[in-house]
Amino acid sequence: MTRHFNRFDGGTAFGEKRLFITGGTGFFGKSMLDYRLRHPEWLWAKAEWVILSRSPECFAMVHPRLANQRGVSFAVGDVRDFAFPKCRFDAIIHAATSVSATLSDEETTSVIVDGARHVAEFAKAIDCPRLLFTSSGAVYGPKHAPVDETAQCAPATAYGKGKLAAEHMLSDADLDVKIARCFAFVGPYLDRGMQYAIGNFIQNCLDGRPVVINGDGAPLRSYLYADDLVEWLFAILDRGQSRRVYNVGGERAVSIRALAEAVRSALGMKVEIVVKQKPARDVPASVYVPVVDRAKDELGLQVRTPLECAVRKSAAFDAAAEGRINA
Repeated sequence: MTRHFNRFDGGTAFGEKRLFITGGTGFFGKSMLDYRLRHPEWLWAKAEWVILSRSPECFAMVHPRLANQRGVSFAVGDVRDFAFPKCRFDAIIHAATSVSATLSDEETTSVIVDGARHVAEFAKAIDCPRLLFTSSGAVYGPKHAPVDETAQCAPATAYGKGKLAAEHMLSDADLDVKIARCFAFVGPYLDRGMQYAIGNFIQNCLDGRPVVINGDGAPLRSYLYADDLVEWLFAILDRGQSRRVYNVGGERAVSIRALAEAVRSALGMKVEIVVKQKPARDVPASVYVPVVDRAKDELGLQVRTPLECAVRKSAAFDAAAEGRINA
């Protein structure tokens, strides 16, 4: 029988630890919940997780197996003004963000900056010992080479500017905050209808439709698989230095054109690849690729899932229902 989700009431912790997560119903959050479900021996799987959501009922209806886990409950509210649960939390992961292209710059900034401010106030109010903030590689702005954490930040979008402002605000607060600058990812819960090339390419191949590249296919990207992402984020939460920034993402740089070919090959499809524009002459390609030596050297992290394997694992989600158990 399906166990209904529990709205959080501040009751007794399920395990020895209690974790509060904002953004727990987005791609990052669903990837965490899925990982928790498949790794019951994991230390954090034995903790109670409280997920902030504006609509827990809707999330539980669409993703019942993720929502109905033992030890997972929900606090209802918006990240900018939620009521503070009156209990102890051992850690907070602040992953709530705004990625919709339809939101105004003002709303995007509000969700990111005002949300981070409210989470910081919550962390101080309960004297939470650890806070992880998921920032973005967008804080670096347009680049033409892979970037490490010492690169100059010059964000060009409201999203990137908001993330950088939130970083500075949280770093200046009297908190043990760790910052993960996250780049591009792929996984079963990536929304293939949004503006993510790898998700669009996977869906096109599964549908047997041409893979269309609207540009010239020259920009370079890298991708980290969802399980690797979860492991990296929790390693930074557990072992990262306070007020230190860590890049999170894949190491293998691949052009958008080569990505389309890799997705097609990984899925064994023979669909056409259509490149809309010719390569621009004497114009360096944009690069959205992190240097992750800091995470590897300080925290012992590594990219475990090769790109082609990540594509196949992500695409396999189509072949099964929400209640599947991954191998």
